Amino acid sequence: MCTGECSKFIGVILYPFCALCILCNILLFFPGWSTEAVNDPQVKLTPEVLYLGGFLGSGVLVLIPAICIQYTGRRGICNNRFGMLISIILAAVALCGSIYGFITSLLGLLHGPTCHYRVFNGDMRWTSPFKVEKEFRDLERSYLFHREVWSRCIVPEGVVEFNIIFFSTIMAASIIQVVLCAIQMINGLFGCLCGTCQRKTY
Repeated sequence: MCTGECSKFIGVILYPFCALCILCNILLFFPGWSTEAVNDPQVKLTPEVLYLGGFLGSGVLVLIPAICIQYTGRRGICNNRFGMLISIILAAVALCGSIYGFITSLLGLLHGPTCHYRVFNGDMRWTSPFKVEKEFRDLERSYLFHREVWSRCIVPEGVVEFNIIFFSTIMAASIIQVVLCAIQMINGLFGCLCGTCQRKTY
């Protein structure tokens, strides 16, 4: 496969992962499939959701370069050494976006969701209970490995599982994007040095 065809293939493959990350980030605004958190996002939404790692990072910041990268593989003004040079820069931008999406999702997983939960003395409050707090310092491992404490989150119902599923999906998609963008940067370098294998038509 020549460098131009490889660029077109990578650009197209990036599209569904961008769409998946955008969708997951939007759904995270409705924890437990409830709209209650949207009415008071600063208090009731997980902070990492508001960072828009899936929407902007692994979504828009990868989608726009992916479109341009695909065009470098098509016959026309972009299918040349200069176009491949631009594709390296765009792939670097997309790489940064996907890394941002991965990091924010990782933090979302590590910190856990914001929820209305019952503390040890029986009081109820909105907070992120699985962050490093005195109530959970006795846990030897992350809350992810202590399913029995998930029930402390009363509202939204099932918010722990909800966050784990969608943040993990964004992380997985972001890792794939990182790999594809890195490949495109290498492909673009070969395209600059060796050309795009564009055949002349007479």
